[in-house]
Amino acid sequence: MERGASFTATMRVVPEVTAEYIGSGDLAVLATPAMCALMENAAMMAVVPHLESGQTTVGTALNIEHSRAMKVGGVVTATAVLTEINGRELKFNVAARDTVGIIGEGTHTRFIVSREKFMNKVNGSN
Repeated sequence: MERGASFTATMRVVPEVTAEYIGSGDLAVLATPAMCALMENAAMMAVVPHLESGQTTVGTALNIEHSRAMKVGGVVTATAVLTEINGRELKFNVAARDTVGIIGEGTHTRFIVSREKFMNKVNGSN
């Protein structure tokens, strides 16, 4: 795995990803949590090809600014670029865009974990 690994995830803004539907607001515009999920997905996918069998990544921090609203029907892309690797800790720059330009950007941190160990811990097993 190397710095610079990247991925771009895309989605259409449908009623189910609006602030009104999700409950994070009361307008029919792209919800901030939906934009964040797309950013996290891009970061996760950027490193999938570099993980060992049985490994995945989990998000632990997201620091973003949602700077512009987006209406239903539009297409949003989120790009994540791996900027730092510190052992199992991975840091990314993330940005979401529409056809006009950036609608949100920031940083995201993920950790490499063993799927089995992580789920055992979540389920109370050792």
